[in-house]
Amino acid sequence: MANEEIRQATAADVPAVKAVTDAAYHHYIERIGVVPQPMERDHAASVAEGRVFVTGEPVCGLVVVEAYEDHLYLDNIAVHPDAQGTGVGGRLLRFVDAHARALGLPEVRLYTNAMMWENQKIYPKYGYEVVERRVDGPYDRVHYRKRLG
Repeated sequence: MANEEIRQATAADVPAVKAVTDAAYHHYIERIGVVPQPMERDHAASVAEGRVFVTGEPVCGLVVVEAYEDHLYLDNIAVHPDAQGTGVGGRLLRFVDAHARALGLPEVRLYTNAMMWENQKIYPKYGYEVVERRVDGPYDRVHYRKRLG
């Protein structure tokens, strides 16, 4: 699993993108009291826009990104629970860095729910720094950025 390529998702991957996202985030519903936004996204539209990259056969991990003028926004990273702890997430985060560099963008930004404390332990290990914590409606979010050198 840990050495498989990361490729742009196709329409055929949409069911797997939904399944992996749901599996990765489902356990947070009770903890945060709302359905995590990645579970409610239009996965088919994100794939059609070329924003989704997947790994594994079958798909076990994915990232959803969006390029802006001054940064790459990491909208979603999801690893199926069966593949967590195998290096898939780290490979996906390194891919996001490389993708941002290839686009000539100087930083990657993301946010995570403050109640998803596992993520707050992971992102600093990959060079992300906290920018701010902000409440957006029912979501208490910690915003991160990583400057690419």
